[in-house]
Amino acid sequence: MQTRIVILGGAESGIGAAILAKKKGHEVFVSDAGEIKKNYKDVLLHHAISFEEGKHTETLCVRAQEVIKSPGIPDNAPIIRTIKAHAIPVISEIEFAARYTNAKKICITGSNGKTTTSMLTFHILKKAGLHAGLAGNIGKSFAWQVAENDFDIYVLEISSFQLDYMFQFKADVAVITNITPDHLDRYHNRFQDYIDAKFRILQNQGAGDFFIYCADDPVIRQELAKRSIPSSKIPFSLAEVPEEKGAYMKNNELNINILSNKITMGVENFALPGKHNLYNSMAAGIISRIFDIRKDVIKESMSEFQGVEHRLEFVTKVHGIEFINDSKATNVNSTWYALESMTHPVIWIVGGVDKGNDYSCLKSLVKTKVKAIVCLGADNDKLIKEFGALVPGIKEARSAEEAVQISYALGNQGDVVLLSPACASFDLFNNYEDRGMKFKRAVYDL
Repeated sequence: MQTRIVILGGAESGIGAAILAKKKGHEVFVSDAGEIKKNYKDVLLHHAISFEEGKHTETLCVRAQEVIKSPGIPDNAPIIRTIKAHAIPVISEIEFAARYTNAKKICITGSNGKTTTSMLTFHILKKAGLHAGLAGNIGKSFAWQVAENDFDIYVLEISSFQLDYMFQFKADVAVITNITPDHLDRYHNRFQDYIDAKFRILQNQGAGDFFIYCADDPVIRQELAKRSIPSSKIPFSLAEVPEEKGAYMKNNELNINILSNKITMGVENFALPGKHNLYNSMAAGIISRIFDIRKDVIKESMSEFQGVEHRLEFVTKVHGIEFINDSKATNVNSTWYALESMTHPVIWIVGGVDKGNDYSCLKSLVKTKVKAIVCLGADNDKLIKEFGALVPGIKEARSAEEAVQISYALGNQGDVVLLSPACASFDLFNNYEDRGMKFKRAVYDL
């Protein structure tokens, strides 16, 4: 039976969902309140998929039997309220695509580290010769890949916004890297609502599935104490050795003990620096062992993996001043890890759209590591209030170019200029990638 499916949002996930829905015989209509990029419009035209842009026509949208929503559209958007008032089911592209594949699904979420963990896991799987795809918040959409080249395994980076609209979906392997306050503006400023969204990654799991989690995270520990989880729980930790199975660090070695098969790897040659990347490597290592990937493949993969663009990315040195692009750090916890990993005096570029941030956890690091602050945002009052007493003479900038020039003037040989905003980018930039690219361009132009 043909179903009319309306897709809200004409970007990567929406276009992928449209292609898959059309292939499966559904009537498809794509609606975007903004402008659809030319490359995506060309795809819609090629597949003869009806669409509109610059508006959501309610009479066309409420004719749907099911709506697939872009994760960027908030629940309080008028069109979402209207659709829900008509009792039309709303799902995510991830939920929809999963209906049409029998592939194993490795699903990774968390406030920090999910992109690096996802990409490292995918790198290891490919190195091992497995027929794997990488999707979710990364690259080509999950639905698009299911439509065109269904893989045996998918590594899916999944946000809380996607999880909010996933119902029947089941992860074969679920990972929660950590949970810290983030996106609270989308969750009524209630941290528990955000926590509950993250834990939706475990819904529908059974005894044959796996849940990998950071045992050092206090929020996760708190939630585990009050939840019944039927899947096999595998922790990773830098602070303690798991009692039965899991991953841990000892004597500068990564130890993974699961499936009655313990492996040990020295970390001195791992390509990814920093404490946060030890967590990411442990999670990826556990996943790799679940899929019975050999120790030598895991070790080689971790030694050559170069990390994620815009996440503690070394740009260059100019007259002895090092520039680091950490534009992907859109929350306080990401910035904490960035500052914690610094070993030289820091000129810190921070700011953007504050998502209800609590900066208190950064203050001790700022006192000991930061010599100057450049605020890069449309409204910097909160940052100046929070850090003005710790770092005198805070500067303000309205562009990446201005921020780089100010930072360079403040720096001396041996200093580090660190772009780690702790905020979203939408006040001055299209997204964190745009912010990071403009930062790098400005550095190269010095």
